[in-house]
Amino acid sequence: MKKKEAIFIASILVIAGILGLGFRISGQRSHNTIRITVDGKEFGTYSLSKDQVIHIGDTNVCEIKDGKVTMIEATCPDHYCMKQKAVDEHGGSIICLPNKVVIEGKDSAEPSESDDSPKIDAVT
Repeated sequence: MKKKEAIFIASILVIAGILGLGFRISGQRSHNTIRITVDGKEFGTYSLSKDQVIHIGDTNVCEIKDGKVTMIEATCPDHYCMKQKAVDEHGGSIICLPNKVVIEGKDSAEPSESDDSPKIDAVT
């Protein structure tokens, strides 16, 4: 192998390593808040750092404890929402379909959408 070939291969590996590291860092988002919606309307946004119990209307109760949120009470017949995995800083969601309640991890570092920002609405 010639000297120029070795330098070319080494530079490709360095560039690939830098790009890989950049993608890994940008992919690690922290979801330190949750957003609760009821029937598609926002009920509230809550921090995962504060332990609390949230009464969602007359139908559901969720609990934020130790940086995780779980559904602890629900009036739905099957209680699948209470069996779903807790939402934590890695994200996730809890959905109570009969009561139309959705709890989802929200990335607080995401830029908020404003009326000025362009909306992409296309199917290709």
